[in-house]
Amino acid sequence: MLSREDNELLTRVGPGTAMGEVLRRYWMPALLVQDLPGPDCPPVRVKLLGEELVAFRDTNGRIGLLDEYCPHRMTSLFLGRNEKCGLRCVYHGWKFDVDGNCLDMPNEPADSRFKDKIHLLSYPAEEYGGIIWAYLGPADKKPDLPGHEWLRAPESHRFVSKTLEFANYAQGVEGGIDTAHSSFLHNNDLSRKGLRQLDTAPDLQVEPTPYGFRYAGVRNVGERGNYVRVYQFVMPFHQFRSSRVEGTLDSQHSYQVPTIRGHMWVPRDDESTMIFNWVYACNEDKPLAREFIEDEEERAGRGPAGESEIRHRTRENNWLIDREMQRTKNYTGVYGVNTQDLAVQEAMGRIVPRWREHLTSTDKAIITFRRMMLQAAKDLENGIEPPGADPDTYWDVRPMDAVLPQGVDWHDATRDELRARR
Repeated sequence: MLSREDNELLTRVGPGTAMGEVLRRYWMPALLVQDLPGPDCPPVRVKLLGEELVAFRDTNGRIGLLDEYCPHRMTSLFLGRNEKCGLRCVYHGWKFDVDGNCLDMPNEPADSRFKDKIHLLSYPAEEYGGIIWAYLGPADKKPDLPGHEWLRAPESHRFVSKTLEFANYAQGVEGGIDTAHSSFLHNNDLSRKGLRQLDTAPDLQVEPTPYGFRYAGVRNVGERGNYVRVYQFVMPFHQFRSSRVEGTLDSQHSYQVPTIRGHMWVPRDDESTMIFNWVYACNEDKPLAREFIEDEEERAGRGPAGESEIRHRTRENNWLIDREMQRTKNYTGVYGVNTQDLAVQEAMGRIVPRWREHLTSTDKAIITFRRMMLQAAKDLENGIEPPGADPDTYWDVRPMDAVLPQGVDWHDATRDELRARR
């Protein structure tokens, strides 16, 4: 458990907070590329780390990320006209470029130079891997763009979606890196015993790295051996996990890694989170089929009527829990794997009181995450930069899972598979 003071430190992310300063040292997802589909398209509201912003793509395709509010009379630039390489406020016509420079102030006399004294807060924004990334930190500390393997893949081999969660970012991260819960929360066929139901108390092994940590859940699956699932956590909110399909690691060890998946839990403010969900086809000869993506999104609960930024299952309607389904078919009565995650995390409240928890041996990854984030906040106050901002530290990492014979060390058996190919 955490003290009340450490819980505050972990969860408060707004301007001027210690954790907010840590998070501002990293590039973070702000939008999907399709949210700004073309030059001079409508602007979009964005909320990051408690800051209300507006994004737009100008006539030349450049992306601007500005303070949402016009510095004249503070109306929203979301209402603005996106025209001729600038966003023009509809109230009095002030116009700003992607760097926050005031280009025009038509309600002032022609000889006025007042516009030259006005600069609107702007942040760097870059398009990469289907995502528009934003950097909100000090200019002299700006790192290179993220170096995840899936971002380097062609568009045909990756897919990204976005979901809104009504809870603090740390609840999302902790839910994602908790491997034990999949034996229960995501047991969607009570009549079937999968690998994660054969051993519901995995041995958690956590290892710090220069970018965050990696952790393995080792499950005893009887005569088949040990089912080992190795995850990667890259600071401050990236999780990588593998997805299994039959294959062979060598003549003795079976493994399954056709796709790599993950989430990024991006804090909008202290009490809400944008979740970016991605999947990447590792085999260069096999792109992601549309049917596969549609099936995956539906299974997650993010199908055409599922949980995107428009939520259909929320605390207000009890996530549409079906008690008959819970009794006869799945463990939760909630439809959709990721909707199940949202339900249990949001049911904790917007910010969970961690001082009331009682953690166990299967919570080692959660404990490591908290310690790492808290240490990063304390270090930064002493001038020590946080880990994982430099993409060189995680450029070549992968997750994986394997069924290995009893007694085989997963470090030795999976070493090559934990390295990126692309």
